[in-house]
Amino acid sequence: MEFLFDSANLADIERYSQCFPITGVTSNPSILKAEGKIDFFEHMKKVRSLIGMERTLHIQVIAEQYQGILDEAHAILNRVDSEVYIKVPTTEEGLRAMRALKSEGVHVTATAIYSKIQGMMAIAAGADFIAPYYNRMENLDIDSRGSIAAFRQIIDETGADTKILAASFKNIAQVTAALLAGAHTATVQPALLHEAFGMAAIGKAVDDFHADWVSTQGEISITQLA
Repeated sequence: MEFLFDSANLADIERYSQCFPITGVTSNPSILKAEGKIDFFEHMKKVRSLIGMERTLHIQVIAEQYQGILDEAHAILNRVDSEVYIKVPTTEEGLRAMRALKSEGVHVTATAIYSKIQGMMAIAAGADFIAPYYNRMENLDIDSRGSIAAFRQIIDETGADTKILAASFKNIAQVTAALLAGAHTATVQPALLHEAFGMAAIGKAVDDFHADWVSTQGEISITQLA
């Protein structure tokens, strides 16, 4: 079980990566839009510098046709670094590009997955990760959990190296549901994780512990004890 940040915000990545045990960062054009007008390659290199080479960095192409996807993938690999996972939408042209990129030894994340056949094809194409869109699938009355469970069964039974990278969440309940359904990893907005740990019950428990300590030891810390 692994967690990634679905973010391109440098401040959030720097702050929350010190708290949460993440194994990488994912981005896409919609996430980058939130950062305003940026120098794309320089910004992604800054993300890499924050997370290090030991974590995975997933960057999405915007081209829709085979050759354009390959050209953009190579530009990203050349101008950011060669270990980037190239995110490719799981379309017919995308599948063709995934196969070509994998033949070159490139890391590939198959994204924009809504259906079982998309995921199955991406697994067969050799994608390193497949990214089913949990909340968006639910909004279309598609069984997100069932799809993830089916992908996991196929991966386990065939011995495929592909991992399920669940994405598109509106709440933490969806994140835990995806992982319990069989997703290997989940990419989550840092703010959503922060919100989950800010619930009143957690704060009250911490306050109660402090009050109980003070009632017997007074306002001194453990390091101040004689």
